[in-house]
Amino acid sequence: MLGMTTQSNTHYACRYQTDKTWLDRQYHKNGLILKPDELAKIMIDPPTYEADNDLLDRVQGSMFGMALGDALGASVEFRPRQYLVEHPFTDDTSMALCLANSLITRQDFVPYDQLVRYKWWYKDGYMSSTGKCFDIGSATKNSINEFERRQHEFSKNHNIPFEQIDYLTDQSFLTEFDVYCSSKGVAGNGALMRLAPVPLFFHRNPLEAVAFSGFSGVISHGDRIAFDACRYYGALIVAAIHGLNKDELLDKNFFFKYERLFNNIPLHPNIMKIAQGSYKGKNGYDQGIRGKGYIVDALEAALWAFYFHDTFEKGVLAAVNLGDDTDTTAAIYGQLAGAYYGYKNLPEKWLKDLYAPKFIECVSKWLICEGEQWRPEGIYPSTFPSLNPQLQLNQTKNSSIENKRNINEQSTLIQTDNISPKAKLFSKMWSTKSDLHPISSNHKLHSIKETEQTPHANTTEPSLFNSHGPGHSDQQSNNFSRHLSHDTMSLYCSMPYHFRERLQSCDDVSNWLISLGDDYKNYAKAFKDDFVDGFWLLNYINDENLQNKYHIQNELHRKNILKKIQQFKSSINVN
Repeated sequence: MLGMTTQSNTHYACRYQTDKTWLDRQYHKNGLILKPDELAKIMIDPPTYEADNDLLDRVQGSMFGMALGDALGASVEFRPRQYLVEHPFTDDTSMALCLANSLITRQDFVPYDQLVRYKWWYKDGYMSSTGKCFDIGSATKNSINEFERRQHEFSKNHNIPFEQIDYLTDQSFLTEFDVYCSSKGVAGNGALMRLAPVPLFFHRNPLEAVAFSGFSGVISHGDRIAFDACRYYGALIVAAIHGLNKDELLDKNFFFKYERLFNNIPLHPNIMKIAQGSYKGKNGYDQGIRGKGYIVDALEAALWAFYFHDTFEKGVLAAVNLGDDTDTTAAIYGQLAGAYYGYKNLPEKWLKDLYAPKFIECVSKWLICEGEQWRPEGIYPSTFPSLNPQLQLNQTKNSSIENKRNINEQSTLIQTDNISPKAKLFSKMWSTKSDLHPISSNHKLHSIKETEQTPHANTTEPSLFNSHGPGHSDQQSNNFSRHLSHDTMSLYCSMPYHFRERLQSCDDVSNWLISLGDDYKNYAKAFKDDFVDGFWLLNYINDENLQNKYHIQNELHRKNILKKIQQFKSSINVN
């Protein structure tokens, strides 16, 4: 568990400690970093470790499936035993282990710490199978370099010794530090290749699992496409962990059936096309399936391999033989396929030659152990079978996508006699039609500094905070951030503005825009057609794209929109 100690030479803001020191950087006496296979000799299993066999099988299946895909995918001319022995896993698995180690040691989702560990990998060879960083993507490298630049600047501005800045724990400083080190347009597959630890850790809290999946990617790959690709794939992994069958996972209406998992925030059109089965009508490489570096191509390729093949082995070979960025495509495939098929159904002939299996096995157990202890206190019971009926709220519908919903027609029919009780419970709690979901489908995420009245409370202009329209009191919304322990509270302060306060839909943004005056109604359609929600509005809307993308030629209108956005930011104490 985390412990805080006071040392005379340690800055008060940098007092991170963990009793799992083998998940931090450890060195030989000669100065070389300990690699995962060496760390496995000194790490220990959770002391009171207890997990049901199915859960362990699926979590280990996802982690080992990712590592197998990564290692096997580096060679299109496929010689499993020889290649696995001579070429351990690459950046895909190394970065996933960095992410897993952060979740375990911080016992929470702390993007600052995740970036620190990615930097350790890049600079020091931390979690590398060779002791050195290799096969790093340009987007990841750029984001890590930008992160380190910000660290230098931050340590100078706050008189924090730079050698201690990696161990930042002070909430106010973590709040201030901007962890979003990428930019719009960066949408490589690196955001998706390392994803698995997030949905595995938070699987008992699916709403948070999906949201955190998105944010785990966007800190290094800043485009909304990357954000939504990670949200969608994270949701699939969570659903696989809970036992949904392949037909249910790959149903073209999965998003609409489980819209609550996504907090009613639409997926980017490019990701929605994949979610609705774009890969199903394609005969592999000859019909456009490509395992390329663009996250949309990688996601489609991984799901194609999963859909058309009925074993892990067949699917990973299909992913590998697509060519291009084969290790990452196969690693992405392995995360979902491993969770679905389970560790017991992975090819033993490959597992026995995989690099550092004891380390991956132990990390998998710790992901379960620490994840089981993470609780979203103050919102709803997080133990999955438990459900407090008093927390049921009326569901509200997102009209912007209501006309697209086709749950009852042309949707895969699930045979309930072929689905496990665990999967039935998941569907019952999280499907769109369910009245048992523990929170509203329009769940809002409030500010940490929430007050009884916001600056919008006495205005006639509809607040973006309020999805029910002008004048509607939202007193019953849950204070999401109230439950956050340790550094997760800091995370919410440093997250994009819409997420710090509440997630809001495209309809909310359109209504807000219309409220600025009759002259603005024509702009609302363009915003809605481009799926502009609160995240996009507050992070990416500027004068240039207002003029060129949304065709707002009236300069006064553009200035007014930007002014209102700035006022909105200021009202929630964002500079």
